[in-house]
Amino acid sequence: MANADTQTFSAIPVLPLSHALDAATKPHFLEHLRHALLNVGFLYLSETGLPEQLIRDVIEECQGFFVKLPLEEKERIDMKNEKSFLGWSRLDNETTAFNPDHREQLDLSTPHLVPGPEAPLYHNLLAPNQWPSTQYLPKFRPVYEDYMRRMSDISTLFTSLIAEAIGLQPDAFTKFFDANQQHKLKIVKYPEVEVPDLAPNASEMDRKKWEIKRQGVGPHKDSMLTSYLLQASNQLGLQAQNAKGEWIDCKPIASTLVVAIGQGMEALTDGVCASTTHRVLSPRKGEGARYSVPFFQGVSYDAQFEAMDVPSEVLRLRDEARKARKDDVEFTFVKGRWGHLGEATLMNRVKSHPDVGERWYPELLKQIRAQQAAVAAS
Repeated sequence: MANADTQTFSAIPVLPLSHALDAATKPHFLEHLRHALLNVGFLYLSETGLPEQLIRDVIEECQGFFVKLPLEEKERIDMKNEKSFLGWSRLDNETTAFNPDHREQLDLSTPHLVPGPEAPLYHNLLAPNQWPSTQYLPKFRPVYEDYMRRMSDISTLFTSLIAEAIGLQPDAFTKFFDANQQHKLKIVKYPEVEVPDLAPNASEMDRKKWEIKRQGVGPHKDSMLTSYLLQASNQLGLQAQNAKGEWIDCKPIASTLVVAIGQGMEALTDGVCASTTHRVLSPRKGEGARYSVPFFQGVSYDAQFEAMDVPSEVLRLRDEARKARKDDVEFTFVKGRWGHLGEATLMNRVKSHPDVGERWYPELLKQIRAQQAAVAAS
């Protein structure tokens, strides 16, 4: 952990993606991207090329899902129905950092067929979506299928830019993707919570209790390569943690995506790309519900753990940057623990959604609970 005098980020950088597509501005873009990768692990991506009308439709359909769908329709597409962890999750159903996340959500992915009986267990994550009925939301499916297709292209482009920014060939990460790579997306609603102001002289214990009451999503790092968050309402809530332990607001900026570097990217780049701890605080009474649409770039579940051959001069920059990083969240991709990325991903999903684990993966859930009990007892 860095000491209190460490220089660390106090704001989230904004990078225009269009600058990466112009030979005149690309070197400057890559320089700023490298700095963000090494020292922040979070950034805003502006000028993405996403049509403004599509962004408006994505936001409208997101909010419509939570407002227009009756409970029985949501229960019809409940996540517990399938082994894939795709579907609807009711309020407080997912856990992060051992506490419930006060949010309701729908998990979707790019289209895949149900795997065959001989496939590895983690291939259960590949499956068709559970879509809400067109009776209630006739535009929902085409809007989100279009958005996921476009975001797949953006994430592939951005990953190639990450490679270039740290001295690798643009196609350096290609071997970690399937030909028909699965990517995932959530639509999320964070309802208001009634929580009083935290007293200026509050104890550490009182502060922790206050944070748990406001937990939209607890402190965590995203697991895969990169994620892209469309903030679909204007409330504050998303925060990234710097090396001093300070929580930096990622305020909504119109027509931008908030990019978070995942643990998979940190592992594959031998720690060059920083995966930063972040959280979401629920809106307080009177602020209105907060909505968001995160897109998670996937990676082949069959991929093996290995680090890239990052140039030595970049590794030296990494070593310096590590002095200004804060790492107190469990790392998903510990080398030697898993043979494939899919195994780690499946265990992570069972941990986050124990109700799905109880129904479909009881042995894995038993292992997780035994590990958690051992940690608690130590």
